[in-house]
Amino acid sequence: MNSKKSIILGMLVGLGVVLGLIAIIWVTSIDSPKTETVSAVQEQKQPADKIEVVHFHATQQCWSCITAGEFALKTIKERFPEEYKNGIIVFKEINGELPENRDMVIKYQAGGSSIFVNAIIDGKDNIEEDVNVWRLVSDEQQYKNYFENKLKKLLGK
Repeated sequence: MNSKKSIILGMLVGLGVVLGLIAIIWVTSIDSPKTETVSAVQEQKQPADKIEVVHFHATQQCWSCITAGEFALKTIKERFPEEYKNGIIVFKEINGELPENRDMVIKYQAGGSSIFVNAIIDGKDNIEEDVNVWRLVSDEQQYKNYFENKLKKLLGK
């Protein structure tokens, strides 16, 4: 009986965390300026000068959330070692629940666990959430191939 109570308590805590994040994002986005975004970064005509890959997550993460971030970082380190070393591609892990990360959450308009790619061109942010990664977390090779191709396009390769 205790394990059932623990499971239910864990689910309630998780639900509370998600609802809290949604409330924070909703409240802070009401009067916040919108960041300029490009709906189809792939259609850019100029290569990115820098790419920020940002994994937003909660304090408590599920397997899929952890895996999405791990695969993104692995792809960058394994397939873009020079760009990673030279700071052309940057990977950031951001706990969206922490108050010190509020500005990043607002800038990216992040809600819950998410992967964003910001292709910076001429100093301008081109932020796009990548929702496709979630259907690929069960296949590391497919995820890496997809993400590599996305980053290559952004770099003009």
